[in-house]
Amino acid sequence: IAGKGVANPLATILSAAMMLRYSLQQPDAADRIESAVRSVLAAGLRTADIWSEGTRKVGTREMGDAVVAAITTITKQS
Repeated sequence: IAGKGVANPLATILSAAMMLRYSLQQPDAADRIESAVRSVLAAGLRTADIWSEGTRKVGTREMGDAVVAAITTITKQS
């Protein structure tokens, strides 16, 4: 699937949140990432592997960009 834009980046993104929380003692940063992922999923975005009727199928880049945008929004609100 490399280079095809069909990989789900959420596990990697959430792994970074775990690293921040448990290895780097940065729970606030981890919370922002986890909240951003929840927000994107609540908005209905899904990669092909977790897509279901009533949600919007997106590629790897669009999912990652949506999480970054949500983190930015959450950070500005804090």
